[in-house]
Amino acid sequence: MAPALVETPQAAATYAKNGTGEYKEAYIGGPKAYRLDAELKGTEKQPPAKYPKYLPTWDSEKTYPPLQPFEHYEHGKDADPKFLNLLQNAQVVDLTANIGAEVHGVQLSKLTDKGKDELALFVAQKKVVAFREQDLADIPIQEALDFGGYFGRHHIHPTSGAPAGYPEVHLVHRGAEDTTARDFFEERTNSVTWHSDVTYEKQPPGTTFLYVLDAPIAGGDTLFANQAEAYRRLSPEFQKRLHGLKAIHSAIEQAGNSKNRGGVVRREPVTSIHPIVRTHPATGEKALFVNRQFTRRIVGFKKEESDYLLKFLFDHVAKGQDFQARVKWAPGTVVVWDNRVTAHSALLDWDDGQRRHLARITPQAEPPAETPFQ
Repeated sequence: MAPALVETPQAAATYAKNGTGEYKEAYIGGPKAYRLDAELKGTEKQPPAKYPKYLPTWDSEKTYPPLQPFEHYEHGKDADPKFLNLLQNAQVVDLTANIGAEVHGVQLSKLTDKGKDELALFVAQKKVVAFREQDLADIPIQEALDFGGYFGRHHIHPTSGAPAGYPEVHLVHRGAEDTTARDFFEERTNSVTWHSDVTYEKQPPGTTFLYVLDAPIAGGDTLFANQAEAYRRLSPEFQKRLHGLKAIHSAIEQAGNSKNRGGVVRREPVTSIHPIVRTHPATGEKALFVNRQFTRRIVGFKKEESDYLLKFLFDHVAKGQDFQARVKWAPGTVVVWDNRVTAHSALLDWDDGQRRHLARITPQAEPPAETPFQ
């Protein structure tokens, strides 16, 4: 068994001053590329935005204080595993044998509290679920937030655009006639950016909701990886070696990228130390909890040692097509995933200026923790 590592503020503080790492962002246009007239009126080739109330705004004068700890309640623990309140009239089709499902016949916004409890557990088990024919984009934004708030405290993203008056909504937006994908591929061979959302926070998200507003006719799919299955694929001896190890997750690079794109930094970037393996509070599953976008260094390892082990774990997830799923967007789709046990990547595979516009509701969960190794 690996020795337990003590989380020290000095480790994160030292990294915050000196550490930098890779950060790659392709799927958000940002304020420099944003054209309000093209969004409201459309262009010769592209129609107006279907949901103008969700168009992004960036208020450079508005800042937020550091996030404070809170007590998270995991509703998945209260769920009836028969899912009668969630799936009684549903049609469920698995996307793969070990990750993902597509569901018809359920209206998320109309769920009772018992149905929401079951949703939390069902998503934790399936890892990612695409719910079709949903009205989340059509109801008032505050009602959508009220629904999502059942699952945890809303996270306000430090750098993204948000609908005016609703900073809790994180927008993924590439506007009409935005062809900067061509510029991106002048320097990169692919747009794949495996990550779990904002893992640099002390309490990263759990049950997460992303719903489509506008999408290209083809392209812009999202990949998901089962981080619990990725952990199970490792040998028992390797799992044992990972037990007790912790890693630094950083928001510094994302903040710098936002500034470079003319964007905002609404809260000072932070670093956090999390276990490399975490345990889900409702299912008891262990899952890898590292990602190339935000995980920078293993605490207690020298740089070369840390880089070597993290590269193996990053590549293990990226190459694990047999524990991945690909979700295709369609009008009325809400994709729900458990950020504690999955990684994902948007795909930038179209460059003809079609709009891609999605909204994310991001309830925070408990601080990542690992149970004893068995």
